[in-house]
Amino acid sequence: MTTAPIHVTADVTTADVTTADVTTPDDMLATFDVTSLRGLLPAERDRVLAAISAALEGKPAEEIAAWTARTFGRDVIVAASMQDLILPHLFAEVIPDVEVLFLQTGYHFDETLQTLKVAIRDLAITTIEALPRQSVAEQDAQYGEKLHDRDPNLCCFLRKVDPLARSLDGRAAWVTGVRRIEAPTRANTAIIAWDHKHDLVKINPLVTWSDEDVEAYQDVHDLPRNPLVAQGYPSIGCAPCTRKVAPGEDPRAGRWSGNDKTECGIHT
Repeated sequence: MTTAPIHVTADVTTADVTTADVTTPDDMLATFDVTSLRGLLPAERDRVLAAISAALEGKPAEEIAAWTARTFGRDVIVAASMQDLILPHLFAEVIPDVEVLFLQTGYHFDETLQTLKVAIRDLAITTIEALPRQSVAEQDAQYGEKLHDRDPNLCCFLRKVDPLARSLDGRAAWVTGVRRIEAPTRANTAIIAWDHKHDLVKINPLVTWSDEDVEAYQDVHDLPRNPLVAQGYPSIGCAPCTRKVAPGEDPRAGRWSGNDKTECGIHT
């Protein structure tokens, strides 16, 4: 893939973004200055990040993680659902004690919470547990019990979307484990893009990975596993809204089963 070279300087204006100073995608990655982004108009910022994403396309996740560390330093947070420990491990290798964000919804499987404990014990990470504004009991008192059954979109907003937004406020970048093969809604996900919803850079280093890539990384690094995956849960969310998936079913068929809902809202 060929990409128009872009040079970004500090105190940038749209006129400062040129195609003359950088001749290769690797040069572009090496000279990219994240502090310039907020000085750009939205369309120009999107164009710059699209070029950076294209330059990262095809590079291994380890290289994307290293570039993220060089570019953003410690002003980045890694979101992890504890379905696996790939992202916490990957980024702990390049940012010791990296902040790892876990959305503590109050509805997680015990196995997921145990995986979180293992991650805290075994990896060089700093865990940030994002809490909803209300406990489950307080939410039940205001909205009635089992809101997740009656209005899953509202429940996801209260327990995931809003806590995430508050946790990302003021940060330069966040990292997610989104992969293109997971769902049609994710098929065109870029490696790096501006997250207009949260006003920061969003980085998806595993976006090109297959299920085999996921398995291989865990094997090579001997990572602890969330036992639910082996029990038939290829996509793990909150316990009330996640079921086992039958052989041959779409891996995300167990999420909000019986609903037309396919995303919790944090990536849409």
